[in-house]
Amino acid sequence: MQALSITTCTESTLPSAAEVEALYSSVGWSAYTRDIDALMKGLHNSLRVVVARADDVLIGLARLVGDGATICYLQDVLVAPDARRAGVGGQLVREAFAHFVTVRQHVLITEEEDGQKAFYESLGFSQLGETEPGRAFVRFAR
Repeated sequence: MQALSITTCTESTLPSAAEVEALYSSVGWSAYTRDIDALMKGLHNSLRVVVARADDVLIGLARLVGDGATICYLQDVLVAPDARRAGVGGQLVREAFAHFVTVRQHVLITEEEDGQKAFYESLGFSQLGETEPGRAFVRFAR
């Protein structure tokens, strides 16, 4: 991987729908790519979108939703399979939260997989019920 750049997107610099669809598809997130228009609207409405590019090819993306004052929710963080294990995901998460260090709650939901757990713990996140008191609830539309 060469010429890695991590940048925060503005409305005019968001990746194209084709780039986004290719990245999300590469990691198997088909629930998002079934309605690419909704995904793009979600990116446009996000609190912050950060992307990673290698040689101008989109290889990663992280996005936050929330109010930016009391809560920031890490909605997505994904890295293309051939760019994993190179620190890209960590860089994306750190840059996504960089302007929100004083926000009390940084929240995320992820799969129950050991690698995911280790990754987020390495970035300072704690699983509720283990080291932090509380419960997390979610309801997905089917």
